Amino acid sequence: MTDARRTLAEQIAGEITLSDDPGATLRKWRTDFDVSQTALADHLDVSSSVISDYESGRRENPGIGVVHRTVMALLDIDEQRGGDRIRQYARVLSAGFDSNIVNDLREYPSSVPLSQFYEAIDATEVASGAKNGITGHTVIDSIEAITRLSSEEFYRLYGQSTSRALVFTNVSRGESPLVAMRVVNPTPNAVVLHGLDADDLWEHAGKLAQLDGFSLAVTDCEKEMMLDAMRDLAP
Repeated sequence: MTDARRTLAEQIAGEITLSDDPGATLRKWRTDFDVSQTALADHLDVSSSVISDYESGRRENPGIGVVHRTVMALLDIDEQRGGDRIRQYARVLSAGFDSNIVNDLREYPSSVPLSQFYEAIDATEVASGAKNGITGHTVIDSIEAITRLSSEEFYRLYGQSTSRALVFTNVSRGESPLVAMRVVNPTPNAVVLHGLDADDLWEHAGKLAQLDGFSLAVTDCEKEMMLDAMRDLAP
């Protein structure tokens, strides 16, 4: 077992076991791995109703043995598909972050025009920046990042290059991420605020983005759809 797979397995198993709602946590990880109840059930050689019962709480909380088998099944399925989720976690881990803070961190094989990136995630640009392309992205939980990261750790969000989009999730109006950007130099090529539209945006957001020279966009695309679309840009 690789270090990334082992560490990820321990994290998933720990979250499910310690959760106040193990079924909901199991469902969260299953959907994050984009595995259907039927596919998971087939791999475990049980009926899909068993998976449904665990996730809904109709069946008694899964024991350690069930959790272990389920976690191994999710990882096995991911590896059979090419190991995308395990590699994603390894990238985040190698950058020194908890996956609760950084949901995805990728480099692209070539520069992607911002217009193409925005179209892929159904984003609307509200302020233009100095650069019109990116070579990677980082998806960040804004609350976790702002409350847990130092200014020095913020630099590591850039991965290999600042020529990227920082996508902040768990955003209400955008004040906190944009204020945080004011103290981080250099700035990224683009910042995307997920979960709101332009009408919900903080009134000073566009002005701050223009002052710091990065493109600012918003999207209310469903999170998993957004992540899938972004992953397609970095096969």
